[in-house]
Amino acid sequence: MSKRKRRSSRPVWHPTLWPAWLGVFFLNLLSRLPMPAKQRWGKAIGLFLSKRWKSRHRVARTNIQACFPETSEAWQTQLVDDCFVACVRGLLESTHAWWRDMTPYLETVEVHGLENVEEAKARGKGLLLIGAHYSIFDFALPLIANKLDKPGYMYRPNDNPVIDRTIENGRRRHFNIRPFTKRQLPEMMDFLREGGEVWYACDQDFGRKVEVFAPFFGVDAGCITTPSYIARESGASIICVSHLRTPDGGYRIAFSPIQENFGQDNQRDAEVWNRFIEQTIRQYPDQYLWLHKRFKTRPEGAPRFY
Repeated sequence: MSKRKRRSSRPVWHPTLWPAWLGVFFLNLLSRLPMPAKQRWGKAIGLFLSKRWKSRHRVARTNIQACFPETSEAWQTQLVDDCFVACVRGLLESTHAWWRDMTPYLETVEVHGLENVEEAKARGKGLLLIGAHYSIFDFALPLIANKLDKPGYMYRPNDNPVIDRTIENGRRRHFNIRPFTKRQLPEMMDFLREGGEVWYACDQDFGRKVEVFAPFFGVDAGCITTPSYIARESGASIICVSHLRTPDGGYRIAFSPIQENFGQDNQRDAEVWNRFIEQTIRQYPDQYLWLHKRFKTRPEGAPRFY
């Protein structure tokens, strides 16, 4: 049995998992901070990690250099720092979504393209919302679910059962949202056929599961074709969604128009959602997860990135 499987199969009260419980307790304490304090802490911790977490700093710098080659070295350096800050702020905002009251943010979130969601609902064939790893990740989930009738999401379980339990309990307390793991694709397809609406972030590099390459800031990025398969087999409408933190301290959700004919051409589909993500990132470049090795899988013959 692999180390990962051994860890995930342990009961949550196993002594080896007590450090994880300590971490969860600390995060719960941080969740009680007022949101302005969370933002200040996020900046301080983010700048600290940017200087200390060398491996991820190099990954972020490599990604940013590849995607913004026209910018200055100073601009790229600042964006790396800003990315770390945005990610830590996103983690602290997520703790708020897991344990605190989200009502004030549900009432004030700025929403664009809601008419597209309503049109998809009227078609009655379910809705697949293609998202990405922007910094307000779990915090955005209830903001999006609040605009849906039958919300769900697809996720990869965390290897640590304590962390996984914490995150999933925090997510599921909002709007009766239904989770689906990658092993529950048939169940998720049935859910869509019954009019469900599923949020799915498919923008990371999935290694051996990569089937096509599509331009992302002019660089070929490995993409999976699962969204195309879901659209083709379920008949669900496809909408791209973004969720961002605005400079005034607010939050914004944007739904694209329905992507017609999605599912007929895997290559075209990947280009569609990559292009939407790129356009979103250009609004606030710091809020994308540049710490991820987005270009780890390369086309045959292409040089390695990392």
